Amino acid sequence: MGPQRALATIALVAAVGAALPATGASAPPNPSDAEIEAGRARAERAAGEVGRLAHQLAAAETRLMDLRARVALAMEDANKARVDLQRAERAHRDARYAATSAAREATAAAAEVDRQRARLDEIAAGSYRQGSRLGSVTAFFGSRSPAEVLERATLLDLVSRDQLDVLDDLERARIERVNKDSLAREAVQRAEAAAAVAERSRAAAVAAERAAIDARNSQVERARQVRADKSAVESRLAAVRGRVSGMEQQRDRYREWAAAQAAPAPAAPPSTTDSSGSSAPSSSAVEVVVQRALSQVGVPYAWGGGNAGGPTRGIRDGGVADAHGDYRKTGFDCSGLMIYAFAGVGIELAHYSGYQYRSGEQVPLSRMQRGDMLFWQTGGRIHHVALYLGGGKMVEAPYSGSHVRVAPVRYGGIAPYAVRLL
Repeated sequence: MGPQRALATIALVAAVGAALPATGASAPPNPSDAEIEAGRARAERAAGEVGRLAHQLAAAETRLMDLRARVALAMEDANKARVDLQRAERAHRDARYAATSAAREATAAAAEVDRQRARLDEIAAGSYRQGSRLGSVTAFFGSRSPAEVLERATLLDLVSRDQLDVLDDLERARIERVNKDSLAREAVQRAEAAAAVAERSRAAAVAAERAAIDARNSQVERARQVRADKSAVESRLAAVRGRVSGMEQQRDRYREWAAAQAAPAPAAPPSTTDSSGSSAPSSSAVEVVVQRALSQVGVPYAWGGGNAGGPTRGIRDGGVADAHGDYRKTGFDCSGLMIYAFAGVGIELAHYSGYQYRSGEQVPLSRMQRGDMLFWQTGGRIHHVALYLGGGKMVEAPYSGSHVRVAPVRYGGIAPYAVRLL
């Protein structure tokens, strides 16, 4: 480098140095507008994807709740079919027993008729061997007086009539027993047909129950996958927002640095903290109820679990809850969580969501407020309850195999009224 060029370079450096304040601090990074806007665009795309997945998840969970309700109804139908089959089988057994008894009675009656007929034949044959027949003249030989003749005639007549009457009575009894046997066999046939119908109904109900459970399990997997996708996108969104926030903070620090180079640093802004240092938490009854419910987030779902004192051991239901081992868990079901939440303000609720739906003022969903109870129904029958938190959120104990959680309000299958107790 020649002497003149070196002098020019030195002069340029000196001029630049004179143009900047002599603070001794280097300039912080200053992301460009394009970089910040690109980051914001990525965040908006991720946020849109989160919203889309949240909508999908809400739809999946609504479908899942509907399928759970259908499983519960299918289980009840299967239980009814099993009871009907047991009754039909018992009626069939009773009919077979009655038919067997009637057949024995008919056989015994026929045998008695035959025996009495043989006896009458024997009397007639004996009379014939003696040279007389019932009612013949020879039957009166040896009579010593007219009175004895009359006595013998009366006796023979009575014997004859008595045997014939007995035979007639026995024949009528035999016919009645034969008819009874016929009716009993018809009853057996009807009972067999009813038992066959009941068995087909039971098999259909069990198949419907199995299909409902399979559909529910498939939806559980679908919801799990959507939930996992949403969680992954939320993590990506958080990372993108973090980077954008970092760039914006770098921009703010650069502007502060640049302002510091141009003028003395301004005095620190007055503190915005009030004299108490923090705001006092709300002590309203609504907040007591909400905070008690939120304090149980993460507690296992246990069908039949929960009371005013907290989570309790679940109970058996003979179906889905047993399959998830709810009777071995300590936790809440949906109505049990409401019992615990409202017990904090001295309100007692029944451990049944159907009764809870009628426990307070029913208000349209358009007027629901934080602390109201929300309900879901299938076929007009209430089967689930949750506590509204506001902002489209609720806290609930959703179903067997899950935990108490905060979730978006599901509007599919929701009952038309919220219930307000406070």
